[in-house]
Amino acid sequence: MGKRILVVDADPQGNTTTGFGIDKTQLHRDVYDVLLQETSIDDVVVGTEVEGLSLVPATINLAGAEIELVSALSRETRMRQALQAVAPRYDFVFVDCPPSLGLLTINALTAADECIIPVQAEYYALEGLSQLTNVVRRVREALNPPLHVSGVLVTMFDGRTRLAMEVLDELEKFFPQQMFKTQIPRNVRLSEAPSYGKPVILFDVKSRGAQAYLALAREMLALAEVHA
Repeated sequence: MGKRILVVDADPQGNTTTGFGIDKTQLHRDVYDVLLQETSIDDVVVGTEVEGLSLVPATINLAGAEIELVSALSRETRMRQALQAVAPRYDFVFVDCPPSLGLLTINALTAADECIIPVQAEYYALEGLSQLTNVVRRVREALNPPLHVSGVLVTMFDGRTRLAMEVLDELEKFFPQQMFKTQIPRNVRLSEAPSYGKPVILFDVKSRGAQAYLALAREMLALAEVHA
């Protein structure tokens, strides 16, 4: 859509990096070096097949970052410091967080203006939601006052099941103003795309999954223009 995007993979699993077709074994530096070795993001960033989209990759090196950050100076603000120099070059910077609420996630939330919460349309996903919103509130109070939840995104959604509809109803009660209108459906092509090292937009743009993410992108751009 013509926007300049930086994606930061802050998850030790490195799924975002793999999903863009980046061979992690060929990387000499990654986001670990940015956070722990004070390497410039410019020395780590790589291009992708998506025009205008750059990536700060992650490798298994990041797995030890949680422990090493505990005793580091400015441990919660290292991501923010690293991004300040490069953020003005991009229209959007996305930080993909790990599925845990440790120091990597705290770093991401401290650096961010806003937070998007993806929630699977399953019961267990609701259980972790209150804990996450408490963490967001604490980060806002202690480290990053502008931080807010800009949207809750329902993923793996199957409107034919009663459970999915019940989860959607519960989310709409708790986040009446923040639910994205777009839901990401369960879709085989979405599941297949990472094994080919391609985002679904390049893998099969006509699939239901790709069309849902394009709709989400349009919705996010509209919200950004309203808040600009």
